[in-house]
Amino acid sequence: MANALVVLAEGFEDIEAVSVVDILRRGGVEVTTASLGGSQCVRSAHGIEMKADALFSDAAEAVFDAFILPGGPGTENLRKSPEVIERLRRQKAEGRLICAICAAPTVLVEAEVLDPDQHVTCYPSCVMDLDRPCADAPVVADGAVITGQAPGAATLFGLVVLQALAGELVARKVARGMVTDVL
Repeated sequence: MANALVVLAEGFEDIEAVSVVDILRRGGVEVTTASLGGSQCVRSAHGIEMKADALFSDAAEAVFDAFILPGGPGTENLRKSPEVIERLRRQKAEGRLICAICAAPTVLVEAEVLDPDQHVTCYPSCVMDLDRPCADAPVVADGAVITGQAPGAATLFGLVVLQALAGELVARKVARGMVTDVL
């Protein structure tokens, strides 16, 4: 069974975290949510308090098939974390999936885990923070990197990550069960 780590930093975008966790779990992926702060309780960008499964410091050393970063104002907390940057570099070195949505692709630039010609997308106001052209697309999958544009792309982003982890048939089955045809 595939597994994934979703990092929750104070100020994370609610939809981008919860949708992805929900979709992956529907598809049979073992998902661990990890709080970047000193408490398992993390407040989202819109004031919802979530209890993560673990602290990032406790979960970061495990092996995960996918490392997922929701965006939102909490992206700045991700970017400032040496532990997140190091974990991203390890994920890339191991050839495992790196996923980021909204503002979070800027963390991938900070960690220097993107190949020079790798295609990405991000929230429109963050385009200037990337060191490359940014696709005007809801989701871009290029090699072991999947990026999403904004909260409105969270469902498609989650399904594309699920497809990479569990295959197209599983992703389509989950999409049908959600009565969505975004795939």
